[in-house]
This record gives sequence, C-alpha cells and structure tokens, in this order.
Amino acid sequence: MKKIQLEILGLSSSQSQSGSFALILGEKTGNRRLPIIIGMFEAQSIAIQIEKINPNRPLTHDLFKSFAEHVHVAVLEVLISDLKEGVFYSKIVCTDGATTFELDARPSDAIAIGLRFGVPIYTVESVLSEAGIILSDLDENADDDTDEDDEDEDDDTTGSPKPEPTPRDPSGQVSLDELTKMLAQALEKEDYEKAAKIRDELNKRNG
Repeated sequence: MKKIQLEILGLSSSQSQSGSFALILGEKTGNRRLPIIIGMFEAQSIAIQIEKINPNRPLTHDLFKSFAEHVHVAVLEVLISDLKEGVFYSKIVCTDGATTFELDARPSDAIAIGLRFGVPIYTVESVLSEAGIILSDLDENADDDTDEDDEDEDDDTTGSPKPEPTPRDPSGQVSLDELTKMLAQALEKEDYEKAAKIRDELNKRNG
C-alpha cells in the first residue's frame, strides 16, 4: 500500500454547518487537496498546536501525549486510511519500542495528536482519488472562464461591471460543464466545503 504524505494548508469555518470547520490537507508532492469537515474543539486543538500556543490547562490531546510519554509509547505517523459513505477513517501508528500497533481514530483527533508528536500525516491513493480535488485542471478552466468574461466586458458599451454569477448548489439540473466551472469558482474563493460537495456530485455523475 503506497502512502502519500499530506500537509496542513489551513482551517476555515464551515458556511453550512454551524460550529464546524474545514481542515484543508494538501498532497506534499502534488497538487491535490483533501478537505475534511471537523468539529470546533478539534479545530481549536489543531490551531493551538499550529500556532504554538500553550494553553493554561492541557487539552485532551495534550493529555494523550503526556500519558503516552509516561508509558513509553511513541507515535510514528498518522494515516487517513479509508473513506466510506463520505466518512473518513484514520489510524494512529504507535510503538512501545518492541511492538508497532495501530489505534483507530477520527482524522481530526489523529491529526491533533500527530501534530503534538511532530509526525507525518499520510493517506492512500484510493482516498485521494475519491475525495481529493485536483487544482491544476480546474485552474485552467477558471482561467478560460476569466478570459471569456473579459471579452464580454469589452463588448459592454456601458462600461459598468457585470455582477458575478452566483454558483447554484449542485443538483441533477446542472450540467457537468457548469459543475466543473462551479468547482473552479469555489476553489478560487477557497470555499473548500462547497468544492467538496460539488466534487461529490461530479463523482456521482461520473460513476
């Protein structure tokens, strides 16, 4: 099983789910992005570690690290191992010096813990193929759309800017070409949550 290393690119608040956040992971040696919706507590725990903030009292993930160190267990890596019915599954790979073992965990918890141990985050090709968003092709489509918009503006004799079209929610009434344009617009605005929904709709249509 070939593992693909990921890096954290950012956190953004969810626009559709109150109290949730989108954790954006990126392929370290590629151009695919993997957005995962996580809870507020996990987002806070991840953000605190990224910003190197020391809370007054230890969070749950800090407690896990302290406990592991006291029983001489080290974390080796985090692996986002599977995606079933839109739910991500992950493992925390640990060792006690003699044995290597895996703990099942939610990706948000696994990543929050992995950050505290400074270990790499991985996924597998099947997960990235199904849930990843490829930027390069979509950027080209976005550029094409921009060029077309520029031409339309040149033909506009009034000189007033045209309002930007509002992307519709993905549904069976939207063509594949329009869905692709909507996906490019969502990525350009870094609205990864909307991009993930459009990606899922495209996967259903193609598959």
